[in-house]
Amino acid sequence: MEAAPDISILRLLAAYGLLLVPLALSVFARLGLHKQLFISAGRMTGQLFLMSILLIYLFQWDHAWLNILWVIVMIFFACFSAMANSRLSFKRFLFPVFMAYFVGAGMVLIFFNGVIVAYDNIFTARLMVVVGGMLLGNSLNSTIIGISNYYESIRKENKRYLYLLSLGAKQQEALLPFFRDAMHAAMKPFMANMATMGLVSLPGMMTGQILGGANPETAIKYQIAIVLAIFTAVTLSVALSVYFTSRRAFDPYGILKKDLFRIN
Repeated sequence: MEAAPDISILRLLAAYGLLLVPLALSVFARLGLHKQLFISAGRMTGQLFLMSILLIYLFQWDHAWLNILWVIVMIFFACFSAMANSRLSFKRFLFPVFMAYFVGAGMVLIFFNGVIVAYDNIFTARLMVVVGGMLLGNSLNSTIIGISNYYESIRKENKRYLYLLSLGAKQQEALLPFFRDAMHAAMKPFMANMATMGLVSLPGMMTGQILGGANPETAIKYQIAIVLAIFTAVTLSVALSVYFTSRRAFDPYGILKKDLFRIN
């Protein structure tokens, strides 16, 4: 199969012309989203072009320590984004969530590169950076949903939590219902999306490989593998985020601390 043709700058500008549709709707219906639309599109463009430049050099140098360092940088920005999109305190949660991503997504990334793809150099930029970015990017939203749901539920149903403690339940037992709800909230949307792949949607990795000239059968195998890896990374990241943050979220008496949530 032939590789996909390059898109010229002029044709890329034509793609930006598609934004006139949501922009017109925002203005006509007074949605007030046109400013955010320009900011989002501008940030996406700048970040992706910057990433393309970085990838050129990362692929050229291809040093293991540099690739690992860049994955750590991506994990930090993923954690920062997760905190920014929740109402949780940066001070209390940034480091525990970072460790949850580092351990959860890191373990899955090493397993994917070393066992599933079985590449000789599992730290090569083509796998470490690209696959790591896919794991982090796709698990980000679920982590935000899971950890936010967990602490918001405890705060809203604090009397229920304290009642369970008063009955003699251990803290882990009293928190288990909230943990279950958080995991359900984080995992169900991804499972629903996974169930419709191939019929309702064609996933990005498979589409990219086919456009790049890969055999459809090979592309499908890679897509199945990466989806299963992402789902495992989501599960581990959310569960570890709850576990690590819980150590900072409660006082010695098992009471939820009041400074866990940002005012704004």
